Amino acid sequence: MNCTDFLSQLTDYFDGQISPELLEEVRTHLAGCSHCEVVLNTTRQTIEVYRGNEIYEISDALQERLHSAIMTKCLEKKRA
Repeated sequence: MNCTDFLSQLTDYFDGQISPELLEEVRTHLAGCSHCEVVLNTTRQTIEVYRGNEIYEISDALQERLHSAIMTKCLEKKRA
């Protein structure tokens, strides 16, 4: 298994829809690939944050800056 194979199986891995043989290949790959281990851990942490339904409050100033940045990018794309 290589990194591309691992990434293609990531959703099935988290859904528990992976065969025992493929699961062993994933585990073997993870044991030797720190990059994919980081991807796995980061994805797991992201899922946990969303499952926790935590709401993050942001200030009006930050909200306005984010909105302006998004709109600027959209307009730049539209002009291109």
